[in-house]
Amino acid sequence: MTPAHSFSEPTNTEAIRVIGRFEAGRGTPDAMRTDVRMLGQLLGQVLREAGGDGLFEDVERLRLATIQAYDEETPDAFERAAAIAESFTIARADEVARAFTCYFHLVNLAEEHQRVRVLRERAGQPGREDAADTVATAYARLRSEVGDEEARRRLDGLRFHPVFTAHPTEARRRAVSSSIRRLSELLTQHDAASAGGSEEHRARRRMLEEIDTLWRTAPLRSQKPSPTDEVRTVMGVFDETLFTTVPHVYRRIDDALRGEDSGSSAPVVPAFVRIGSWVGGDRDGNPFVTASVTREASQIAADHVLRGLERALDRIGRTLTLSADDTPPNAEVVALWDRFVAAEPELAAELAARSPDEPHRRVLLVLSRRVSATRHGDSTQGYSRPEELLADLRAVQSSLAEAGAKRHAFGGVQHLIWQVETYGFHLTELEVRQHSQVHAKALAELDAGEAISAQTEEVLEVFRAIADIQRDRGLRAAGRYVVSFTQAASDLANVHRLARYALGDDAPVLDVVPLFETFADLQAAPGILAEAVTFPEFRERMAATGNRLEVMLGYSDSSKDVGPVAANLALYEAQEKIARWAQESEIELTLFHGRGGALGRGGGPANSAILAQPPHSVDGRFKLTEQGEVIFARYGEPAIAMRHIDQVAAATLLASSPTEEERTSRAAERYAEVASVMDAASRERFFSLVKADGFAPWFATVTPMEEIGLLALGSRPARRGLSVESLEDLRAIPWVFAWTQARINLAGWFGLGTALDAVGDEELLVEAYREWPLLRTMIDNVAMSLAKTDERIARQYLALGDRDDLAQLVLDELAITRRWVIRLTGGERLLENKPVLQRAVQLRSPYVDALSLLQLRALRALRSASDEPTGSGADAEQQRLLLLSVSGVAAGLQNTG
Repeated sequence: MTPAHSFSEPTNTEAIRVIGRFEAGRGTPDAMRTDVRMLGQLLGQVLREAGGDGLFEDVERLRLATIQAYDEETPDAFERAAAIAESFTIARADEVARAFTCYFHLVNLAEEHQRVRVLRERAGQPGREDAADTVATAYARLRSEVGDEEARRRLDGLRFHPVFTAHPTEARRRAVSSSIRRLSELLTQHDAASAGGSEEHRARRRMLEEIDTLWRTAPLRSQKPSPTDEVRTVMGVFDETLFTTVPHVYRRIDDALRGEDSGSSAPVVPAFVRIGSWVGGDRDGNPFVTASVTREASQIAADHVLRGLERALDRIGRTLTLSADDTPPNAEVVALWDRFVAAEPELAAELAARSPDEPHRRVLLVLSRRVSATRHGDSTQGYSRPEELLADLRAVQSSLAEAGAKRHAFGGVQHLIWQVETYGFHLTELEVRQHSQVHAKALAELDAGEAISAQTEEVLEVFRAIADIQRDRGLRAAGRYVVSFTQAASDLANVHRLARYALGDDAPVLDVVPLFETFADLQAAPGILAEAVTFPEFRERMAATGNRLEVMLGYSDSSKDVGPVAANLALYEAQEKIARWAQESEIELTLFHGRGGALGRGGGPANSAILAQPPHSVDGRFKLTEQGEVIFARYGEPAIAMRHIDQVAAATLLASSPTEEERTSRAAERYAEVASVMDAASRERFFSLVKADGFAPWFATVTPMEEIGLLALGSRPARRGLSVESLEDLRAIPWVFAWTQARINLAGWFGLGTALDAVGDEELLVEAYREWPLLRTMIDNVAMSLAKTDERIARQYLALGDRDDLAQLVLDELAITRRWVIRLTGGERLLENKPVLQRAVQLRSPYVDALSLLQLRALRALRSASDEPTGSGADAEQQRLLLLSVSGVAAGLQNTG
């Protein structure tokens, strides 16, 4: 990205000199540079029109000062930038924060647009740099290692299963996201227009109008979204992207594997994507997610997918104008039509009149009518389950193929089949999650035989809701039940007991999924699982599914529990032991990774993380949570979504190759002692901070943690109790989010420097970084986290608390960690081995600094007034400024939660 020429072209010699030095050698693509410059100039015009030259000049003063703060020739620039931020009236500070936030939205848009531009340029060009991590390339390598038959078996069993969650880390309002999406379309139109022509002028005029809309749209939600609002927000991703994109992913892979044969015969690529959702099902700590919300969430998703299938059937049906003379129907298609004539003679006559002698067209239009009837709840004319629609589609496909119309059979009709296989009639596989303690409390009441509480009645009603959803939409629509804080096998048995209390012998089919979150729980996991699979309910369900078992691992709480280094090592060890136990027990294991977007919550590139997993812990199946800003970043734009799915699926396929498994296994054994030393040292260092007396209140003082809870990000409360007296009171998301806002990012790196120092042998560690995938992934993720850390800004936040000892501990660990990461990755600065990422982070930093300085100003004012009566108008204004800056910093840093 190239923000330096953002709001206007620089007009004075000093500005030109500083900006020139800052941009030197950054190598930003010309097309992207042009986009950012144009969007920035349009924003500058909007600022002048909306707030006059005074607003524009104030924004420019702060912008130039934060850029100068990175110039060695202007050492006092940072203090000058802080003084400028302090000098604004509260109203002006509000406007400046909004301006920088708008700017980040535009820069993010330009970066996404450039990614799409590059992907389209590279499409279909083998040998380009993005060809190495595709399913086609992974499959070719797998064939060379295990042979054709085994490679095909593994491809058939491939599964990628993202699960969308409503965890509150997306700071943008939906109205803001919609405005940005409209701007994206206008930018595409601008690209296609002739330079200087009327269409280019029209696109620029409309972009100016849309940026004005973005500026005038209130950036903060006035109230928290309801769980149903969150469901509808996620549905937008399916409507705009995923429903149509996923079949194109399958087709692109089939094209790469089969060349000219693709589309003229049965594909080799299975429908390997399954989409899960916790939105409307995750009630752990969210009292607003009720059984009625779960029912409504399932109904909304079903309505979206049935509408999508209806439109797709209608669209393809209308184009299938193949005459019976050239493409005669087979007996199955004739029978399909005859049954419809008998059931709906008038409608059949109408379709026959509109499609004379076009039997395949008529039948697809009939299928569209049946899907419509399904959506409207017509049990006589609709389908009772998606397998019936699949059977009809395959009948049409067979008929077309037998008649010689193979391109139609394995073209558009195949896309329909892939969509039904992927999404069924439910769209998302809705999962329920609840805390083990809630189950224990409910059972205690039920076993006592006395009157039960409203909470216990709600627990029972959830099982009735699952049963209703399964009856209406099939077993895939709902049935996974995740038990948070699983600490004993009895926690899993309790779910089945509660289901029997709710419905007796009519209890729904349940796949009970343990979630191991803390360090101790991860260590106990293999023993808990070995006991759980002896329970009759588990044995029965596993027998029905081919001995399948799903286990979820929590990244967030384990990291908050023992620190990021020990958590990563514990997660690897737990996966290794669970995978070994599953293999010995002949269980088909799926590990479900509870990863967030931020590095402190297991974030970072998913494909490299997959390749760092222990042997047999993947085996062609990868499931993970996706949330907040990550959902829209990875799945909001079709080309990016296709690329992401292809990359993750490729890594999932490749992780189980003999060479990859041997590499990870050999490295784990070779560096076991290094891991042991790092584990002990990092935990001791982490505990010296978080277990220090008064740490939790200090943390709440030096970060905007308390204020983040006021942001209307999601329906779920930010903490478990009323106050934060210990880390146990705090959820993992605000723990990570708050450190990110303070530009410290502590949750992603603290303890790593001390851990590497404890090993001490630089030559050994450089070798380990090169050969040990787990360490390499950890170091690379920490490098990105550190690159987004700013020590000057961090010191300002740490100074808000009256604990110089804790502040110095953080700064010392930051220095040690930065020094070791640079030594291991090479070069003189962070991310020198990843120049594109380095450029993006460095060029964003001054603009994030501007927002951080405004946030600090507001925090100081709020902290200084904390002993005075609350509720004054000034407090409200400072609070609004702080929340505006939080939204802006989140937009600037991107992976914040």
